[in-house]
Amino acid sequence: MPNDNADNIADKLCLASNLNRSITHSTVMSVALSREFYLPTNSEVGAVRAELPDGPCTYLCGNSLGPLSTRSKKLVQEELDVWSKRAVVGHFSHPHNRGWVSIADHTTPLMAEIVGAKEKEVACMSTLTANLHLMMDSFYKPTAGRYKILCEVHAFPSDQYAFASQVRAHGLDPATAILEMSPRPGEYTLREQDILDTLEREGSSIALVLFSGVQYYTGQYFPIASVTRKAKQVGCICGWDLAHAVGNVPLSLHDWDVDFAVWCTYKYLNSGPGGIGGLFVHEKWNETELPKFAGWWGTDPSSRFKMGSEFSPIQGAQGFQQSNPSALCIAALLGSLQIFKEVGMSVVRERSLLLTSDLESLLRNSPYFVETSDVASVGQEGRSSGFTIITPRDSNERGCQLSLFFLPVGTGVMQKVFDSLVEQGVIGDERQPDVIRLAPIPLYNVLADCERAAACLDRAFEGIEKRI
Repeated sequence: MPNDNADNIADKLCLASNLNRSITHSTVMSVALSREFYLPTNSEVGAVRAELPDGPCTYLCGNSLGPLSTRSKKLVQEELDVWSKRAVVGHFSHPHNRGWVSIADHTTPLMAEIVGAKEKEVACMSTLTANLHLMMDSFYKPTAGRYKILCEVHAFPSDQYAFASQVRAHGLDPATAILEMSPRPGEYTLREQDILDTLEREGSSIALVLFSGVQYYTGQYFPIASVTRKAKQVGCICGWDLAHAVGNVPLSLHDWDVDFAVWCTYKYLNSGPGGIGGLFVHEKWNETELPKFAGWWGTDPSSRFKMGSEFSPIQGAQGFQQSNPSALCIAALLGSLQIFKEVGMSVVRERSLLLTSDLESLLRNSPYFVETSDVASVGQEGRSSGFTIITPRDSNERGCQLSLFFLPVGTGVMQKVFDSLVEQGVIGDERQPDVIRLAPIPLYNVLADCERAAACLDRAFEGIEKRI
């Protein structure tokens, strides 16, 4: 596939500033930042009503699973070839200079750049929830007076399970030790000031603040810097689950003084289903928070193969490693991270703001759209069904994703719309209750994807009305 390299992208953006905006916008947004991604065809995703069965589907689901890049496919195939030809020797002698004993060294600096960290503060390792448990075991230290975990209500279920199990491990009751913040009545997202006020009011009893960087259900981008700063002011440890933030929104974990963070890489970072996780530990903890659950791969590489009985951890986040990472998973991640490096996260974010705003405008112009303040009217006054958008309108408070909330609640409208979208070749994902998430990803989606998604959504509603 042809590839737009970083220089060509920069030329386009420079050209954009010198042309009439309306012409520039449609021109620039019609070309993907990268042409290195495989997108499934309509027939491959079961789009039985798509006009072009062999054409690419409208893939707006990179917030759930990013597509395969041509570069990742090439790198993974290279590792398979080395495995077949060199077997165990490939750990130290590798034709592409990616010996498996140190293969993660190729991803660490690229990952550190994306999350705004120093290399020693980042490790590509394990999986998100396993890393979350490692971090909570190190940083959640409840006392008689300071024992609560502050988080958002309806955090991703795996996080909820981890919070509850960690609390119980300390002999505490989740019902009293987990403080969940809910939006105000009639609202769908948390207000920044409400979080800060809660920290001010409850801070003396909170041991750990642990929100999502971007909330999986609503798409809200939390104010990481201000929440972290306030948490520190009232004496709390502050960590973040960045599963929906990494590769999506700008991050400066070191400068924001975040204590720890965890994330997966198979969403916006396109590392493949079940891809390797990521972990950040601020360097200020290097001397005081050493790994409690030691493993061979966290040992200093200079002594690792001396096979000694005493654990000598790598300084920083990589000391928390337990086992060697899969070379295939690292290769898949590396291909995508190289594309991010060439394009630049600032360019990715700039395009994301435009593309998601385009999709929002198209959706708000739908005859089936209702304002969040009017959701109670759906099902009455001659309006049988509709949808609203529960993601913040302020582009600085969201990433790529828009969460569409279908009405009336609990009547099956969402599932009918979702099934129709798939039949037409528009791939988003469904999250109960009653939400479809659509995420135009700046690396590979274009304006036409947004236009087609909006048109197919209207056709889905038209089909529902005909059946009533």
